[in-house]
Amino acid sequence: MEAKDVFEEWDSYAKRQTLRDREIDFGGIIRNAERKIVAVTGIRRSGKSSVLMLLAQRLAASGKKVCYINLEDSRFAKGTAILDEAIKWFGDSGTMLLDEVTSAQDWEGWLARTHDQLKDRLKVIVSSSRRALLVPSRPLRGRILPYELYPLSFREFLSFKGVETEKTTAGRGKIEKAFTEYVKYGGFPEVALTKEEVDKVRILHSYFRDIVGLDIAEVSVEDLAAVEVFGKYVLGCSYFSASKCLGFLKGLGHKISKAKILQLEHFSQASYLFFFVGIFSHNLKDKSQYPRKAYGGDVGFRFATTGKLDIGRVWENLVLLELKRRAQGQKEISYWKNKLGMETDFVVRQGTQALEVIQVVYEMGDEKTSERELKGLVACANELKPKKAIVLTGERAETRTVGGVRIHTHAILDWLLEEATR
Repeated sequence: MEAKDVFEEWDSYAKRQTLRDREIDFGGIIRNAERKIVAVTGIRRSGKSSVLMLLAQRLAASGKKVCYINLEDSRFAKGTAILDEAIKWFGDSGTMLLDEVTSAQDWEGWLARTHDQLKDRLKVIVSSSRRALLVPSRPLRGRILPYELYPLSFREFLSFKGVETEKTTAGRGKIEKAFTEYVKYGGFPEVALTKEEVDKVRILHSYFRDIVGLDIAEVSVEDLAAVEVFGKYVLGCSYFSASKCLGFLKGLGHKISKAKILQLEHFSQASYLFFFVGIFSHNLKDKSQYPRKAYGGDVGFRFATTGKLDIGRVWENLVLLELKRRAQGQKEISYWKNKLGMETDFVVRQGTQALEVIQVVYEMGDEKTSERELKGLVACANELKPKKAIVLTGERAETRTVGGVRIHTHAILDWLLEEATR
């Protein structure tokens, strides 16, 4: 089969698919493509291909010339300048949607040349599961604009499940039931649409192994067994330290260095499998010496891989993913801890200004727990002077002043629903 036949097959397939919508600024992506290469990045199976297909359908419906090509197709011959073949087939005007562009030969050089030579006529929107597109190499600097796609937000999850956000007791019950499933199995689209629990776990297992094998072990040239143990270690820990991880792997007989552990940390974050959140500090030495808080790229990995469900940690993970979904790389997220050991889960900062400090508390009923969590938040707010101090917990909504700090308490479920589109 010739390349043009494969192009036509994918283009036809994309435009006839019936797809569920996502809460994404499609109009903004299309507008930005007028002046930049737009790159949709994110963890494997989060829906990047569907987003590009939805873009193709929207553009085609408005009468625009557009094509969709999946560059991971195994029928493309190795070593072929497939991107040049694609432009010969499509032409030099319109919008090209190139899925998994990093699979193609000389993709960076091709994107840079094409943008410089044809930017007034040809718009290019690409996708990749490699976070490297967020920090492009020299040929693409100033030419590429990233958009990060994450697994389904809770609002999207409800839409996929067909659950309406009704303000009734029965409606609330349905939302709470859906939230319980979301906490346990996460937000991957395929998992959300799968009915049987055993199948959800099986799919999550396969995703985890694929990312570990293709995006970490293969790229780092490290033994797959060691990388799998590394991945399970990260899932099971609250704070990540390369030295402690090294001791754990060596204790299991793996021959590995600290430099390699740090490399695995880098590649696992580059593939969106994990996020490592550093401590808030203006001192670079503190940032490098303190352990990072470890979170999964989807909360479903924790239960599917370990068989355990730590609700408090999962809630924190959900909040991090939602913060990153909203920030789109425009804000810095860290945690705060002082010398007395008081801690706040998240500091959201833009430049030097702390916008929000957030404490995630699974249960506020216990007086000691409530006092400890609020002490950490109050200490953090008094030091950083944020615009807002927030507690996310169960069924509670109130605003009160503690230690001179005005604290807004929200039910986490409502925060996920109400804030997702802001």
